[in-house]
Amino acid sequence: MPIYLTGRVFNTVAFLACALLLAFAYYQQFYVGLEPCPLCIFQRIVFIALGIVFIVSAAHGDGPIRSRIHATLLGLMAGTGASIAAWHVRLQHLPAGEVPECGPGLDYMLDALPLTQALKMAFTGSGECAEVVWSLLGLSMPSWALVWFVLLGTAGVWINWRSGRSPSVH
Repeated sequence: MPIYLTGRVFNTVAFLACALLLAFAYYQQFYVGLEPCPLCIFQRIVFIALGIVFIVSAAHGDGPIRSRIHATLLGLMAGTGASIAAWHVRLQHLPAGEVPECGPGLDYMLDALPLTQALKMAFTGSGECAEVVWSLLGLSMPSWALVWFVLLGTAGVWINWRSGRSPSVH
């Protein structure tokens, strides 16, 4: 008898993956001393949102409409996170002369500027976003975030979309 990976099981495991990725990021911040740049903070927010969609999907279970809605939301969340991470990786690979100047911190921008202007400044990037301060196997933290957004998003959409099919189709 073949074992099928149900949407509920996958969503629970994917939620735990998001939680572990966030725990690692907070460990790097509070115990190692790596301060996150504005783009890192936005990626964390998207991992939180992605984890919430995964756990809600796990709680709701499989159903034709619910699973497809969850798959769509997962695709949107993961796509947003992958876009932010890809932009961050792009900044890290700019030649030294093209790296933007360091700007104010995200807290200051959100306090002092209208939200749209603060977001525009954050996504324009700054010198601190272009700096690679940690790497594993030759990939920076934003590169790993990009990998995880793509993996979790692709698998989440595929498994949730499939789990929404009627039982006769399996």
